[in-house]
Amino acid sequence: RALLDSGKLARMIKEDGLRGVTSNPTIFEKAIGASHDYDEAIRRLAAQGKTPLEIFEGLALDDIRAAADLFKPLFEETQGADGYVSLELPPALAREAKGIHAEALRLFKLVGRPNVMIKIPGTIEGVTAFERATADGVPVNVTLLFSQQRYALVAEAYLRGLEARAKRKKDLSRVASVASFFVSRVDTRIDQMLEAAGSPAAKALRGKAAVANAKLAYQHYKKEFGSARFAKLQDAGARPQRLLWASTVTKNPSYRDVVYVEELIGPDTVDT
Repeated sequence: RALLDSGKLARMIKEDGLRGVTSNPTIFEKAIGASHDYDEAIRRLAAQGKTPLEIFEGLALDDIRAAADLFKPLFEETQGADGYVSLELPPALAREAKGIHAEALRLFKLVGRPNVMIKIPGTIEGVTAFERATADGVPVNVTLLFSQQRYALVAEAYLRGLEARAKRKKDLSRVASVASFFVSRVDTRIDQMLEAAGSPAAKALRGKAAVANAKLAYQHYKKEFGSARFAKLQDAGARPQRLLWASTVTKNPSYRDVVYVEELIGPDTVDT
């Protein structure tokens, strides 16, 4: 909220070329719990008899709406390509396809802004719900993707969702999506395994797996969204689902702080 109230977010959009904002429950927990920025609003909502979950939702949605409004000119200027703000679903729903789908529809309607992306987890159940949400026209950020296999399912779900929407004769041009593919955490895990292996050859591979994994995902992206299948959807107004590189801050202090950013710059990608 301080980022919004101070005008800093508006300046970042204007001066730094910021194209969107993401959020998650952990980010909100830190912002609410480690500051007094929300105290007045919490007291007001508590006095209305709201439950803790309802209070949290009220605080979060106010921030999401305010951020989305700041990005509205960019959203309109790019005809819906950029200027999105992501809002994550409650984590307890991660294994409930019907619950994820219903909550995605509810939150998108409740926020009331076209440039909000609902974050759906990349569980098998989440992928199923994502396909349905895409068919319903909800912009979605599919998050917590680590493997090639799961990303392939997400890309397929997006195409199937678009095809279902096209059959309903619905507008495809405002259906936007990103697939949040995590980077540095892969190196954190693989580097531990390489270190444990102990050999010089294994140690020489430290810091390589995450970028290689991401680049392979991008090759799959080019294949799927360069296909005749997607070209047909694109002719009807559909947008490709962009790959979003998540967790690009290096966890290992011995690595250059921009190594993942530099290695993964490419057309139709997002860095968060």
